[in-house]
Order: sequence, then structure tokens, then C-alpha cells
Amino acid sequence: MKNYVITVNGNAYDVTVEEAGEVSAPAAAPKAAAPKKAAPAPKAAAAGGTPINAPMRGTIVDIKVKVGDKVSNGTVVAVLEAMKMENDIVSDKDGVVAAVCVNKGESVETGAPVVTLN
Repeated sequence: MKNYVITVNGNAYDVTVEEAGEVSAPAAAPKAAAPKKAAPAPKAAAAGGTPINAPMRGTIVDIKVKVGDKVSNGTVVAVLEAMKMENDIVSDKDGVVAAVCVNKGESVETGAPVVTLN
């Protein structure tokens, strides 16, 4: 018999699989393993600002703006690599960059603030 840990929808289960030709008593129901730790909370956006969030999980490969830069609707503020594709993260409004919430090379989750505008 071989023991495996299988994860389904974030829940880990201990599973015993018997090899062909072996005969044994039925195994007990799978025992749920301890759930994974929650992902760390995204960095807080600057107070009072409007965040521009990551549209998907990935890695920041370039930051195109710095604090104090004026941006308009459609300006590329950062580049995110996800599934081996580079995706532009663009401003959805006019404003001034109040904070850059990520660093080049950093992994981000969906919805994490990348830049904050005032």
C-alpha cells in the first residue's frame, strides 16, 4: 500500500492506495489534514487614495511610474507576468501617484493594490 496526501479545493486528505493484487481490509475514511495557512494580507494602500489593483495573480516585472507622477486614464503603471505572458496594468482614471505598493520581482495576488492614486 502507498500513502499520499491529496489536496482538493484547498483541503488536504490522507489517502491510502493499494497496489493491484493486494487484498486488505477496507481503509477508514480519509482524514482531513490541517488547512493551509492563509495568504498574507496585501500591503495597505495609501490612506485616502484610490488603489489600482492587480487583475490576476502573477509577478511584477516592471514598474512604470514613481510617487508624484501624473497619470491619465489608460496610462500603464506596471507590468505583470502571469502564465508566461506580460500584462499591462493601466490606470482607470486621472490622478497623481501617491504610493507604489509593490516592488519589481514581487509576486502579487488577485486584487492586491499595485499603485495608489490621489
